[in-house]
Amino acid sequence: MMEIEDPPALVRPVVIAAFEGWNDAAEAASGVVDHLLRVWNARVIAAIDPEDYYDFQVNRPTVGVDENGFRKLTWPSTHVAIASPPDLDHDVILVRGIEPNMRWRGFCAELLACIDDLGAELVVTLGALLADTPHTRPIPVTGTATEPDLVDRMKLEQSTYEGPTGIVGVLQDACVKLDIPAASYWAAVPHYVAQPPCPKATLALLGQIEDLLEVSIPLGDLPEDARAWERGVDELAEEDEDVADYVRSLEETRDTADLPEASGEAIAREFERYLKRRTEDE
Repeated sequence: MMEIEDPPALVRPVVIAAFEGWNDAAEAASGVVDHLLRVWNARVIAAIDPEDYYDFQVNRPTVGVDENGFRKLTWPSTHVAIASPPDLDHDVILVRGIEPNMRWRGFCAELLACIDDLGAELVVTLGALLADTPHTRPIPVTGTATEPDLVDRMKLEQSTYEGPTGIVGVLQDACVKLDIPAASYWAAVPHYVAQPPCPKATLALLGQIEDLLEVSIPLGDLPEDARAWERGVDELAEEDEDVADYVRSLEETRDTADLPEASGEAIAREFERYLKRRTEDE
């Protein structure tokens, strides 16, 4: 079982979790947790022993040099960190890991036992998938929840997906069985630019976390990185007429589908975020 280092007393903590691998197109979801770990000065308090869950020929350990100049071996694992963001009346538990190669049910049981010991009130998982969406438009994000009251309160949907799933889906199922409220946000990454990173998708997921927690998150260089990413994809598309035509067809399809929403709730939500962030910066 995971051992919690110096167990803290947390205030109504919310879990935000992401895993590298099948659930993490262009590393957009794990990029969110990486960003939150930095801007919220999170402290790692527990880690899963990788021996039982990872195939080291698939997820190999890495060798590097530590801050003292000594050689250091780092094993693939999943870490649990805690943060107390400013202007937020509860704490956050951040889970950052790699999709395990084996024993998924045991992995989820061990992870949920740890966050239950920390008093978690809600588990939010993040994912990203490749989709037929243009890079020139806002990244679509779909939010789902496991319980009808969460669907209503958080303005989400109940998932209707059927098919193969990853560790995010298995973790959500484990939450349902343990009666732990859980929600999930998935960003749709343009499939023709699948190479990581995708800062635009990471930024879109961060926007959902801001709405969920009702707090402004320092974005650092992410907005400029997202603009640079879009400009770079524009340049690549201009070099290939077939790709440019394909992107235009995706834009037309997207614009037609989004037309009713473009003048409504989505714009209002973005404007509210802008005003809130400007007020805090003044």
